[in-house]
Amino acid sequence: MRMLLIHSDYLEYEVKGKALKKPEEIKEDQKIGKLDEVLAVFMSVEKVDEQNPDEVVDKAIKEIEDVASQVKTKNIFVYPFAHLSSELGSPEVALKILKKIEEKLKEKDYNVKRAPFGYYKAFKLSCKGHPLAELSRTIVPGEAKKEEEVPEALKKEEELVSYWYILTPEGELIEVDKFDFSGHENLRKFANYEISKSRVVTEEPPHVKIMLEQELVDYEEGSDPGNLRYYPKGRLIKSLLENYVTEKVIEYGAMEVETPIMYDFEHPALEKYLNRFPARQYVVKSGDKKFFLRFAACFGQFLIKKDATISYRHLPLKMYELTRYSFRREKRGELSGLRRLRAFTMPDMHTVARDLQQAMEEFKKQYKLSMEVLKGVGLAPEDYEVAIRFTEDFWNENREFIVELAKIIGKPVLIEMWKQRFFYFILKFEFNFVDNLDKAAALSTVQIDVENAQRFGISYYNEDGQEEYPLLLHCSPSGAIERVMYAILEKQAKLMKQGKKPMYPLWLSPIQVRVIPISDKYLDYALYVAGKLEGAKIRVDVDDRNERLNKKIREAEKEWIPYIIVVGENEKRMGIITVRKRKDNKQYEMHIEDLIKEIRQKTEGFPYKPRPLPLLVSMRPKFRG
Repeated sequence: MRMLLIHSDYLEYEVKGKALKKPEEIKEDQKIGKLDEVLAVFMSVEKVDEQNPDEVVDKAIKEIEDVASQVKTKNIFVYPFAHLSSELGSPEVALKILKKIEEKLKEKDYNVKRAPFGYYKAFKLSCKGHPLAELSRTIVPGEAKKEEEVPEALKKEEELVSYWYILTPEGELIEVDKFDFSGHENLRKFANYEISKSRVVTEEPPHVKIMLEQELVDYEEGSDPGNLRYYPKGRLIKSLLENYVTEKVIEYGAMEVETPIMYDFEHPALEKYLNRFPARQYVVKSGDKKFFLRFAACFGQFLIKKDATISYRHLPLKMYELTRYSFRREKRGELSGLRRLRAFTMPDMHTVARDLQQAMEEFKKQYKLSMEVLKGVGLAPEDYEVAIRFTEDFWNENREFIVELAKIIGKPVLIEMWKQRFFYFILKFEFNFVDNLDKAAALSTVQIDVENAQRFGISYYNEDGQEEYPLLLHCSPSGAIERVMYAILEKQAKLMKQGKKPMYPLWLSPIQVRVIPISDKYLDYALYVAGKLEGAKIRVDVDDRNERLNKKIREAEKEWIPYIIVVGENEKRMGIITVRKRKDNKQYEMHIEDLIKEIRQKTEGFPYKPRPLPLLVSMRPKFRG
């Protein structure tokens, strides 16, 4: 069980709708509730709790009583909150445990209120703000306790002392607490998030609701948490993004390869690298041997480079793989929709550079490449924040280079500086998206690696025929594909808050055009229009259902379809189409060829895939609910 305990002036809730098919039955007066001067206890019941529910109840009550006595309150609000965990127990067991906790606390003379289970609820609270006001607890049944293997790099990362600054495009380095964030609110949120180092998610981010409602992506109970299922529309978007990034990287000059997803723990170079990389591994056994699932394409590409004969003439040498999948055993409380996963698709390029000068030249090129890639998916520099991380020595020796990076992006950036190097890299940047919950997630990144060439035995022959160790650059110009999807959806959620219509980039829209006949009489013309568009490689469908016209248009709007064509007598007789454009919500009479030309102009240079669903809307299954 996961618990978040917040001492509050008040907590109030209001039921908004069902979150489960069969939620707890409640009366009308249970749809709203409030308690003042209260210890709010947000709770997630987990699968592991099913092993011994009674023990979990007793331990939870002990923790609640302990905190309640410290904050001196007898008012307890038991609040079901699934977002504290990604390994939830069954609804039946969860409700029994919550009810039991409520009953036992009442028996101990606490004034207890419990929010209904299985519903979406809006809530407000006012945290007291003292040192004991916000506490978290994890409860595990005794027999389920097991120590997790944690890489040495993760342990060291927690001990590392960072010095935080803001660097302006003018070259001024300012301590974070002395920087005026006026006009840079998103940067302030990002800096706070990074410095706090707290990655726990206590609330569902808006993109989760969108990905479920749009039938893009869903959780998969039959797998490990953080491994998702993709419905046809979601798979199309993901596939187009994979193709787009791959095309950009190959256009940049990288050679595409493919490498295994599992590696031997006892391989000497890999074993040392594992202790230098801050990630938790999935471990699998084959016979007596222990393997780990890759968390990046580094290992496979490094082993290829080790066996290759490389000349200085080949440098910089760029190698690329789209890793479907990479695996990281992220903490359960950090998993959140598409933002942070345990299985993800990472475009991963590694560059061999002869020396620091060449490495820095490539670093800058890949920085610009990353900006270009994000622009193509609809993310401009104002949509993300930049973090640049390095040692103090690197700053002193290469200050002008770092300032140039801030100038290129054209706004202040967050700097993390270390007195000494612990990681394998001396320089790293990330483009970070700050979402609607003020959580940040890294997208594009490049690192200059000064260790692994020697560790893996990667060398090149210089002009004199002598072997030398090169430097290596790690680059993902987009970050994980799933995280790009997260950023796109979170950006649209922000626009929705501002009263604007959400839209996918046109080339990513699962259905680019929907044709709606006003009656069955005009279905033949609707199919003719759709055939012309499909022949021009435009994803189009036809809503042939026996529904009212207004309902069909509303449903097309809910799917964010960019162009809605309505055809009737006038359109059929004149051989034209009436098009409603989502971008400006206006209607236009057009010839089919003009619409084809407009869509082609807007999608030129981007990959194409056919429609992911049947042509006729009536022939589609419903994947959720």
